[in-house]
Amino acid sequence: MKLVCSQSELNTALQLVSRAVSSRPTHPVLANILLTADQVTGRLSLTGFDLNLGIQTSLSANVNSSGAITLPARLLGEIVSRLSSDSPIEISSDEISEQVELKSLSGNYQMRGMSAEDFPDLPLVESGTSLKLNKNSFLKALKATLFASSQDEAKQLLTGVHLNFNNQLMEAAATDGHRLAILPLNNAIHEEKNVDNNSYDDFNVTLPSRSLREVERLINSWTDNDPITLFYDQGQVVFLTSEQVITTRTLEGVYPNYKQLLPDTFNRELNLNRKNFISSLERVAVLADQHNNVIKISIDNPDSLNISADAQDVGSCSESLPVQFKGEPIEIAFNVRYVLEGLKAIDSENISMNCNAPTTPAIIKPDDDKNNSFTYLIMPVQVRT
Repeated sequence: MKLVCSQSELNTALQLVSRAVSSRPTHPVLANILLTADQVTGRLSLTGFDLNLGIQTSLSANVNSSGAITLPARLLGEIVSRLSSDSPIEISSDEISEQVELKSLSGNYQMRGMSAEDFPDLPLVESGTSLKLNKNSFLKALKATLFASSQDEAKQLLTGVHLNFNNQLMEAAATDGHRLAILPLNNAIHEEKNVDNNSYDDFNVTLPSRSLREVERLINSWTDNDPITLFYDQGQVVFLTSEQVITTRTLEGVYPNYKQLLPDTFNRELNLNRKNFISSLERVAVLADQHNNVIKISIDNPDSLNISADAQDVGSCSESLPVQFKGEPIEIAFNVRYVLEGLKAIDSENISMNCNAPTTPAIIKPDDDKNNSFTYLIMPVQVRT
């Protein structure tokens, strides 16, 4: 393998695919990145794969001879990032000794690689279902749900986002057992077909949040609004563009029936300005963070809402906000971080919060949401008095 490529393009590509390289690989080759040079296409392909998440990208290169080899991801990335951006990089390898040399104006570097044959194949879906998704709709769905997924690996299914595809409707949902975020989006699907030419069936899939964060990062870097191509087959999902591939395993199991958690009716409703609510919560959170992150929201009259926090042996605080309230007086407690994250996922100027009792779920929604799109359920905290 012998080629010349841009330092800046190679550095960018390495930063991208390195995110799919395991920090604790089960096999030495999984700590490496696969480099594949193709003289016919004039491109250098880079692949990172930890057996769950795979990222592949390519860049243009002057390829004198084709070939493939794997190199340590961390070492290669640190060397390339420090080489001069004013000079192209020449990469050459001796496939017999698996020795690789990098040359630039900065100097020459030699690295020991591993055979490309030892690197696992990146799974590509060749059958199943193909969808074209609206880029902005998909990003909106990820922003509205990713934050609510669980960080606890013991709750494996809850560490992902559940995606349900039904005709032109895509619904995204995530929960960690304490809160639930749901966003249905109409006209999110441009086109769908069954790769095997069988009839298309509605389907749902749960994808790891870690993988979806990389998908979100990648999509945000795109400068155009072309649809996202998604391929799905049992156990595997592939996101594809002309130059990049992200593949991820699905999370197996039946996702909880989250719709049954949503109350049918409410006897208390409050409406207030979202930004003012966030500002007050962030100030009160300074003290709430000192103890258990718990804040209390109390309403004694229909025009004023009180937010308070009491950090034992540290201090206490309270703030009042104007509110429109319907129902009987109530005092209800929440984890302030959960409330803030839900509010920041909403774009509208005003929000509504509905609840029934201090021990039952509350629902936060955009106040101007006539289509009932975003729904955020949050469980209250029971405070001993």
